[in-house]
Order: sequence, then structure tokens, then C-alpha cells
Amino acid sequence: MRNTLQRMWEQASIYLPVLLMAMLAMGTWWLVRNAPRPLQSNVDQVVSDAPDYIMENFSVHQFDGKGRLQSVMTGAQARHFPKTDTLEVDEVRTRSITLNGMVTTTSANRGISNSDSSEVQLVGNAKVERVQPQQPNLTTRYSGEFLHAWTNEERVVSHLPVEITRGNNQFTGERMQYDNLSQVIELNGRVKGIIYPGKNK
Repeated sequence: MRNTLQRMWEQASIYLPVLLMAMLAMGTWWLVRNAPRPLQSNVDQVVSDAPDYIMENFSVHQFDGKGRLQSVMTGAQARHFPKTDTLEVDEVRTRSITLNGMVTTTSANRGISNSDSSEVQLVGNAKVERVQPQQPNLTTRYSGEFLHAWTNEERVVSHLPVEITRGNNQFTGERMQYDNLSQVIELNGRVKGIIYPGKNK
């Protein structure tokens, strides 16, 4: 079962959750850079637990040097908390397109990122979908209620149930650990899998 999972993910070149983290990191940088700065005061102030800025219904677009759209991130609301230097984004959505036409979409009820986006959490109805233009029948979907990613280490873990589908094949587990460097995904707990021979080649 573990070897089958590993082969499936290697063939699909999957590192899907981290693509969302990179998008969230890009949004964090853009929001912090473009947020209005408060007037400086000579009096030291206690840092509040409240957000220092809020953005509503925002959209961030990234283009390459030739003007080609590479990725889009949208959110219903973004809040920056100066006390913890974290960014929270409600109803985060992303869409990225590679040079060969691979389309990856991601979504979650809420995304939380630290100051340098090296640690990101996706909370509630987290979904990732990757469509290969030449093989749409091999669409890979990944879903769970919680994803915790360390982008520098290229690791994603979840202590809650996850579901992975590729084409007609489907795997579920109660917990997950994914290491992109070693290209190994490990499902633990009550793991179940459905494989249809010859349908995903």
C-alpha cells in the first residue's frame, strides 16, 4: 500500500499543498508591502491583539516577464496581527498555470501564515486539484480539514483525515505525513484504498 502510494505521487509530481503555501506567501508579501503605515509616535505603545489592517475581497495576480499570467490568489478578508506578525486570509482561493498548461487550484476556509511564510496552516475544507492538460482523466485531488506546511523543509502534515484521488483511484487515511524531498507520502490510522488496474496509465 505504501509503495503504491509513493509511486502514484512520484508519477504525478505532486507537491500540491506547498503550491498554495507559495501563493499565500506571495500574498503576504504583497499585502504587507502595500498596507498603509500608521503615523509614527514618540510614545512607545503596547502592541494590540487586534489586527493593524484589514483588506476585503482582494485579489493578487502574478505575471512572468512576458506578461503571461502565472497565478492568482483571492480572499474574502485578510487580517494582519502585529503582535504575532501573522496573516490570516478567509476563503482563500488560488489558481496557478505552468508553462506546459498544468492547472492547479486550491481552496480553504482559512489560511494562516507566519511572518516569513515558512509555516502555513490551512483550516477547514482544504482542497487541492491538479489537472494535466494532456491527461484530464488523471486529475489529482487532495482534500482534508487541516493541512500544516513547513515550506522551507517541504513538509506537509495533517492530524485529521485526508483523502487523495487520482483518476479513479482513491486513498483515505486518518493522518498524513508528506515529504517532498524524499517523495514519500505516509498515511496512518485506518487507511483504505481503491485501485482500478489499467485505468490510470
